[in-house]
Amino acid sequence: MRCGCRPAYSQEPANEATSVRARGAYLRVHYKNTHETAQAVKGMRLPKAVTYLKAVLDRTRAIPLHRYKGGTGRTAQAKEFGATQARWPVKSVEFILGLLKNAEANAKAKQISRKNLVISHVQVNQAPKQRRRTYRAHGRINPYMSHPCHVEFILTTPEQQVAKANKEDVLSKKRFLISRAIAAKKANQAAQA
Repeated sequence: MRCGCRPAYSQEPANEATSVRARGAYLRVHYKNTHETAQAVKGMRLPKAVTYLKAVLDRTRAIPLHRYKGGTGRTAQAKEFGATQARWPVKSVEFILGLLKNAEANAKAKQISRKNLVISHVQVNQAPKQRRRTYRAHGRINPYMSHPCHVEFILTTPEQQVAKANKEDVLSKKRFLISRAIAAKKANQAAQA
């Protein structure tokens, strides 16, 4: 943290009591790889996301590339996501695993069940680049920048699922609405005549 103040998240959770947050700022890890890794785990339950990322570290599963994929080779491990290009960004995976571990600790402090948490919001932003320089031929110097990022997660407990209505109730309601519409149409015709 650079300014010493509490960081602001880009959005607030709908229910603060059943959600947890985790955030990392100025992380010295590539923005593009971290963006793809974060998008891969978005919408997953916390235990499933952790096992998936550990499988990526073991090279048994891959992170699919959707946006930042120029010049990337193809792999069969991308098929499960409907993609052809994928990679195994180890450093990004380790940073995201650390943030998920932090979110898990926050859930334990709030006494929220770890199994029910779903990654509902992920955001990866570019941080200011750090400058170095590399020496080129004929006495020239070129920039040699790092591309750090800010990452934030919001994990929420999903609301209870509403039971599906009976088919007979839906059909009877449809019949009632149709008969009402027909009666209104007849009354409208009678008024015009």
